[in-house]
Amino acid sequence: MIYNPQKNMMITSLVLESGLIYTPFETIRNGIVGISTDGIIETINSNRPEVETIAQYIDLKGKAVIPGLIDIHVHGGFGVAFGVGELASDLEKYSRFAANHGVTGFLLSITGPDAAVIKQAIKDYVEILDRKQDWPGAIPLGLHLEGPFLNAERHGAFNPDWIHNPDIDEVKAYLDAGRGWIKQDSMAPELPGSEKIARLLTDAGVVVSLGHSNTNFETASAALKGLFSHVTHTFNAQSPLHQREPGVVGAVLASDKVTAELIGDGIHVHPAAMKILYRCLGPERIVLITDAMPGAGLPDSEYELLNQKVTVKDGKATLPDGTIGGSTGTLDGCVRNMVQLAGVPLSEAVRMASFNPAKVIGLESRMGSIEVGKEANLVILDEGLKMRMTIVKGKIVYPSENEV
Repeated sequence: MIYNPQKNMMITSLVLESGLIYTPFETIRNGIVGISTDGIIETINSNRPEVETIAQYIDLKGKAVIPGLIDIHVHGGFGVAFGVGELASDLEKYSRFAANHGVTGFLLSITGPDAAVIKQAIKDYVEILDRKQDWPGAIPLGLHLEGPFLNAERHGAFNPDWIHNPDIDEVKAYLDAGRGWIKQDSMAPELPGSEKIARLLTDAGVVVSLGHSNTNFETASAALKGLFSHVTHTFNAQSPLHQREPGVVGAVLASDKVTAELIGDGIHVHPAAMKILYRCLGPERIVLITDAMPGAGLPDSEYELLNQKVTVKDGKATLPDGTIGGSTGTLDGCVRNMVQLAGVPLSEAVRMASFNPAKVIGLESRMGSIEVGKEANLVILDEGLKMRMTIVKGKIVYPSENEV
């Protein structure tokens, strides 16, 4: 932000005039968002801001402005698989792709066949994240370790050979390699030693998420009242709800405080189940995710995920045995699905994909909502809820500059 003390005015780099602004806590009609030269939101009101210079003024012609979307559970997309390939260039490629779908920040969900591979992947990504500050689109916000401490009975798309019981020295090595970049860890609470691991992770500032679990209602409930504050892709790879054995799903639906992920692609979870989760947890505790794999954003074909062949047909990714093998969904599509399939108000669906994930990983003071003083991470939607523009830290990253 540049301040002119002689004229008592701000020099603003970008002003957006919108028909609707979903903050998402309130809806402002015919509003103005002013963005400073350092990419911070400086004004939100219904009048043109008092500024000395406006570098760019955009009349959005009635389109809506929402906070930038944040995907805290994604394995890749557009041909990119996190943890393999040319990590730095692939991460830039994914950054552009994600921004094309309204994502302004994301966690990289990674795993590997053994501790050595996982530790090396963490080190390699930390070196990139520590070194690089300027991204072409969405910003990598850290790492999510999904596994290897999962229940093999609920391995889902994971290679069961990659799964084993918790090891405290292994976790310490991951945390040392992560240097603060590990934000979330998914683990099954019924495994031996899981509570000690959860304590270690929590003390290190890592969100412990209940995932890939086949435990009973009592064990799951105790975990969710304890150190497991989050739930990985609710309904998927979890013991289901039964009238006499509510399972993990029942523990989530009966919980009071935990946040719960939902893959909103319309394939992983039936719209009726999406509605049930919404009615039980409300808009404050659901976190929309994609859980996307390399085939997201690409035509139907065969791809590789976690060293396994995945076939994508009509947008559905499956392993050879028919198990769903990750998602090809995008986060803007998940928001649309919550509105169109589950009947959730747009402002609440937006919250599930912006403020809620930011809060889960402790970044809600910087991003996740449209508020003065926060990063100007914004998305423009048309009347059909299609994404038309993405702004990251005040810079238009989609569409390209010559298309604006």
